[in-house]
Amino acid sequence: MTKVTVWFDGGCPLCRREIALMRRLDRREAIDFVDVSSGESACPMDRDALLARFHAREDGKMLSGAAAFAAMWRAIPLLRPLGLIARNGLVLAALERLYRMFLKVRPGLQRAMFRREAMAR
Repeated sequence: MTKVTVWFDGGCPLCRREIALMRRLDRREAIDFVDVSSGESACPMDRDALLARFHAREDGKMLSGAAAFAAMWRAIPLLRPLGLIARNGLVLAALERLYRMFLKVRPGLQRAMFRREAMAR
């Protein structure tokens, strides 16, 4: 099986939580997770673009947004059915619309998470 590479924003508390969950589910270690927030990792494209949207590479093809999530899901047996369903153009378009809506509220959610983490310390 081909490995999937996922680039994520390790400076984002939402992203860290989601990637932590995906790492726990990725028992076969089929995904290489790359934190681009530190600037120390090799980036296949502009770092700001990688931080702005979720990106993954599957079978040598660079994907972003809902398509990148679907690639990650396909690499995890428990989530694979969701990833396969997302290959349908209509399903992927709907997921992409939802992802774009999420991107609009993401900054507010990040601020809330940062405050929550700071209060917990």
